[in-house]
Amino acid sequence: MGRGFFEESSSPGGSMAHLYRGEIHRMKLWRERLDRTSNWAVTLIAAILTYAFSSASRPHYVILVGVVMVSIFLVIEARRYRGYDMWRSRVRMLQRNVFAYSLDPSQGIEDPDWRPRLSRDYREPRVKVSYEEAIAHRLRRVYLPLFTVLLAAWLFRILATPSTGSTWPASASVGVLPGTAIIAVVGAFYAVLVGITFRPRIWQATGELRRSEVGAWDDIE
Repeated sequence: MGRGFFEESSSPGGSMAHLYRGEIHRMKLWRERLDRTSNWAVTLIAAILTYAFSSASRPHYVILVGVVMVSIFLVIEARRYRGYDMWRSRVRMLQRNVFAYSLDPSQGIEDPDWRPRLSRDYREPRVKVSYEEAIAHRLRRVYLPLFTVLLAAWLFRILATPSTGSTWPASASVGVLPGTAIIAVVGAFYAVLVGITFRPRIWQATGELRRSEVGAWDDIE
């Protein structure tokens, strides 16, 4: 039964339609999980900033706690993105090699080995992207702007409105930890974020539009 499932004599259109619909459905569910985590991060940032600036006596390290919490959301979302990419890669494989070819056979099939590859993926599903690439993708799309907002708020808190009455860098101190140490840790953390985000790499998440590509289409229009 399975051997002739997609042969021309067994009406492949209906089988392929059901397969494609199922993959789209699973991709949609994982896409919604990504959006849900991003919404949690935005809501948390709004709550933390509201609390931190509601009174001059609020400690500045509340914002740093927000940075830690958003980092946890980033790790969770990167894991979810790896799952989402599994279903998205299958959908793109079907779109490129089945539907694109059906619409315009003159262009040929993009990947002649797509059927064995898809079969192997169904037999042994595997993630296609590394954790580091998933984190870089989510930083580019959502989280780097959020971290930038938190950094700007923290710098404003310790420079313009220090709660302890001391001057910078002592205003950045947390308990017995001196301000210089806190500033060094925060600076190193953000340097790592920028390095992960903009490090040159060969993206394994193929077939997905990048922000630069979307901007290029906006310029054309």
